[in-house]
Amino acid sequence: MRAQPELTLDDHLGILRRQWKLLVLLALIGTIGSYLVSRLIPASYTSETMVLVDEPTVPDEFVKSIVGGDLNRRLASMQEQILSRTRLQRTIEQFGLYKKDIGRVPMEQLVERLQKAITVTPLKPTPGTQSRELPGFTVSVVAESPQVAQKICADITDIFMKQNLHIRQQQAEDTTQFLSKQLGEAKGKLDEQDATLAAFKRRYAGSLPEDMQSNMNLLTGMTPQLEAVTQSLNRAEQEKAFNESVLNQQLATWKSMRQGKSPETHQEQLIALENLLASLRARYTDDHPDVIKAKNDIAQLRKELREESNQMQGVSSAQDVSAVEPAQIQQLRAQLRQSDMIIKQKLREQEQLQQKIRALQDRVQATPQVEQEYKSLTRDYQTAFEMYTDLLKKQNQSEMATDLERRQQGEQFRVLDAPSLPQRPSFPKRSYFALGGFAGGLLLGLGLAYGIELQNTALRTERDVELLLGVPALALIPKLKPSRGHEGEFEIIRAEESSRGQKLEVGV
Repeated sequence: MRAQPELTLDDHLGILRRQWKLLVLLALIGTIGSYLVSRLIPASYTSETMVLVDEPTVPDEFVKSIVGGDLNRRLASMQEQILSRTRLQRTIEQFGLYKKDIGRVPMEQLVERLQKAITVTPLKPTPGTQSRELPGFTVSVVAESPQVAQKICADITDIFMKQNLHIRQQQAEDTTQFLSKQLGEAKGKLDEQDATLAAFKRRYAGSLPEDMQSNMNLLTGMTPQLEAVTQSLNRAEQEKAFNESVLNQQLATWKSMRQGKSPETHQEQLIALENLLASLRARYTDDHPDVIKAKNDIAQLRKELREESNQMQGVSSAQDVSAVEPAQIQQLRAQLRQSDMIIKQKLREQEQLQQKIRALQDRVQATPQVEQEYKSLTRDYQTAFEMYTDLLKKQNQSEMATDLERRQQGEQFRVLDAPSLPQRPSFPKRSYFALGGFAGGLLLGLGLAYGIELQNTALRTERDVELLLGVPALALIPKLKPSRGHEGEFEIIRAEESSRGQKLEVGV
């Protein structure tokens, strides 16, 4: 077997010129055969529709939507529910699909076949827009009849729209119910914190941090009051002591006069000492030694006068009972009683002021500890209040959003293109089949043509001779053609001698 040379472009063109009939024949056979096969395959029709997602009629600035989740995930979830076995089985029974296979093929396989025939494709957002939300989706259904495909496509689209509306309403209502329940619990906690805080305020009324300044002001104001009451008490006690001394003097004088004695000596001494004490107080303080000595002398003289008065009362008690005291003595006794009442009143006022001051001081001292506990309670109350307020706001928004969904004014699906009624089958594409048959026949023809050429041993070129004999060719005698105009004559053919390069003329 001779070696096969490397084919050049001229060789390929020569093969195509010699085998063109075979190529054309096989291409025609492939085209016609594929077309006939496509006519035998059962036709399938595809009905399509486009569904867009409409924005809510009320902007989010006024009523924020509470239906969360990406539309892609929601669409996938709806697709799983809509293309479930139960729903598709009802669709098969409703439209009478696969009548020939019902009873012979399990229902699961028929449902799976219908699932493959339904395609839901999300639409991509328009390039250049900032929104990443899904603008919509398409639904396509493949069936053996164009009318059936259109009906199934319309039914599936309607189910998608109803399911979307139902899901949004259900999510909105569930969200509202959940928020209402949480709001009730938050209100209970807030009421509990409120009651605890109110009990704490009642317990520590006056010791709260906001009462600190008022307590300090009250404490500052009560100190002068206590000093004033103390001074009034001292004056009342001094006045009482003075009235007692005068009364004792009057009694002694009166009794001495009744007994024929004259206590002028003691009385004069007492008056002189009191005048001396007054003059000393005008110059010195109460702690001065002369003032203290004068006080002691006056006290001693008064004591002696009281003893004398008691002795006189013991001697003449019977006469004193029946005797009528002078008006001056009775007036002094009335002043003493009044002084006693004033002293008792001032003592009560002093005690009350001291108690209030001690209470205010206790409140001021307890304020830091109370403030720490009060802050803790206030913080818990504020947290509960903020949670309640936030939940109340969310519940109001949820109720408005739920009402919006009930009115079907939220995000809705809108059919842009009604399900189409296909005029031509989507499968098989007869033109594609014919084109494929043509390409297949052509490829087969090329393969057979090259196979035939490789099996042919004819020598057509100088290279074939050189490959066969292994020596270079000296000359080439081309195919002779009859001369134009002279029958039986031939053209002179020129040939070149390959080894010498000389020209030879051969004629016949």
